[in-house]
Amino acid sequence: MSETSVSQQSTAAFYGQAVASFAVAMAATAVGIFRLNADAWVRGFLAIAVLYLVTSAFTLAKVIRDRQEAGQIVSRVDQARMEKLLTEHDPFEKL
Repeated sequence: MSETSVSQQSTAAFYGQAVASFAVAMAATAVGIFRLNADAWVRGFLAIAVLYLVTSAFTLAKVIRDRQEAGQIVSRVDQARMEKLLTEHDPFEKL
């Protein structure tokens, strides 16, 4: 069977950029909500809404990743079965 790697690693720079971007976006949103000229309950509502949005985005990203990885595993199993059938098949064998 052929050895094909399924794991796809991100570079350290891409990972760092993603973490930094997330941190800057969350900090900017927190400062914006804190400095908003509104009642405390309005700022609290917006803060809870942002936290809910962030957790929903992480959950969605995980579900999409899990589905993609499951598809890759099924594809590899199908490929391994096909390779096994092809290696066991002898075209010169009498039927």
